[in-house]
Amino acid sequence: MKKISKFFIYFFIILIIIMVFVYFGFNYLISPLNPNAKEKTHTFKIIQGSSIKNVALELQKNEIIRNAYAMYILARIKGTIIKSGRYEANASMSCEQILDYLQDGKQANVVVAIPEGLTFTKIAALLEKYEVTKAEDFIEECKNTNTIEKYRISSENLEGYLFPDTYFFDYEMKANKVVQIMVNNFFSKIEKIPELKDLSSQKLHEKIILASIVEREYRISSEAPLIASVFVNRIRRNIGLYSCATIEYIITEIMGKPHPDVITYEDLKINNPYNTYKWAGLPPGPISNPGLIALNAVANPPVTQYYFFRLVDSKKGTHVFSKDFESHTENANNISTKKVAGY
Repeated sequence: MKKISKFFIYFFIILIIIMVFVYFGFNYLISPLNPNAKEKTHTFKIIQGSSIKNVALELQKNEIIRNAYAMYILARIKGTIIKSGRYEANASMSCEQILDYLQDGKQANVVVAIPEGLTFTKIAALLEKYEVTKAEDFIEECKNTNTIEKYRISSENLEGYLFPDTYFFDYEMKANKVVQIMVNNFFSKIEKIPELKDLSSQKLHEKIILASIVEREYRISSEAPLIASVFVNRIRRNIGLYSCATIEYIITEIMGKPHPDVITYEDLKINNPYNTYKWAGLPPGPISNPGLIALNAVANPPVTQYYFFRLVDSKKGTHVFSKDFESHTENANNISTKKVAGY
């Protein structure tokens, strides 16, 4: 009898020891792989019908968790139901935190920085690159007459009204939602510029066209207002704007050719309504999506007697401004173009 009692005592002691080891071992396996490694992230996609086991195996393979089977067991204990979508986990998260995250269904954001001066077609390519939305869907939405009428924009497309900024988008968004966010941001920014916020849609559109040209011409922010003053002076005198940025727009956006490093004199002869060397006044529409510097420059340009400007230092991005053509030609050099970040 005593031998049986001792057996059970030893058995329970061993069982308790095993349970303690299992408990602490299991907790170790589901604990963060590296509590200080928040930068060690992995973006992954869960499609409808994906199993927790497969998700866990992917996370283990990418060194986000210690053990896939421990995470799977924990999910069964918790009764976790994961939701489809795009997620981002890091090695500082425990398995329990990851499972709660996947069950909540709060998907990962993608940060997209839209540089000033991009056209809507280039923005579309950038958004597709970051898997926010398909380029063709975004371009189509930018030409959607219902969307254009909704915002009372006097144009055939949304060029100029897609505000360049850093955005936190979801992956695989609907194009109309992305466009809505960007255009709403534009009008929100316009509200903070007194000279622009109360303009009629047509007058605002004219300002946006001019801002889009200034955006593609200036290289240092302090010169943007002066460049705007040059164009305003030329418009008042019904003189062509002579903006090589409009020529570049024709070449890249209308003709579909690569971005030129320089504009040739043959390019200046291209017969197109956007050619400001051939036609006086503003071109038919914006040639880019301007940022606040260009918008503020055209909203309240300084009063000057300048009618010409020319790049004099391509490294510093500085221009020389002239009152007459004679002074302008004395400063002549190659007509180089301003490239937008990434292009």
